[in-house]
Amino acid sequence: MSLADVEYLPETPAHDPEIEAINDEAFGPGRFVLAAYKIREAGGHDRAMSFVAIDGDTVVASVRMTRIAAGAGRALMLGPLAVRPAFKNLGIGRRLVAIALEAAAKAGAPAVILVGDEPYYGPLGFKRFPRGQISMPRPVDLDRLLHHEIKPGAVAKLTGEVAHADQARLPEQIPAMA
Repeated sequence: MSLADVEYLPETPAHDPEIEAINDEAFGPGRFVLAAYKIREAGGHDRAMSFVAIDGDTVVASVRMTRIAAGAGRALMLGPLAVRPAFKNLGIGRRLVAIALEAAAKAGAPAVILVGDEPYYGPLGFKRFPRGQISMPRPVDLDRLLHHEIKPGAVAKLTGEVAHADQARLPEQIPAMA
């Protein structure tokens, strides 16, 4: 296998069985109780912002993006990012993250958030949220809540509990004074 043989493509429904197998291999059945999974199951991921790495006819890695809301802010949530063990430590995961961030910026997304390890995602442009700014619908290590701001000021608008964008309620609009 050569990295030159790996293709990066938008995710399609045909990739779903292999993506599920990769996620099962990477995260096991425990993934279903994670906070990020709870958000994704509330409305699904955005296939237009999700990508796969393919070697020949085999999906070897995947990254998904989900539209989220928190307070007055809107963003995308990156994850899961999973790479088959035989393809780890080759830069495939980092390349998928870069592709996803580029697609998010082109689509006008204000920010991308994730739950992940700062030593891995920090060099890719992610920073920790200030403690207490956002929360998740299930327990999560607050040091693993990271953000990548695309539009200045977008991260400051993300406050309170993160929810799938389809489930989010917009703050009440104040009627104009007559």
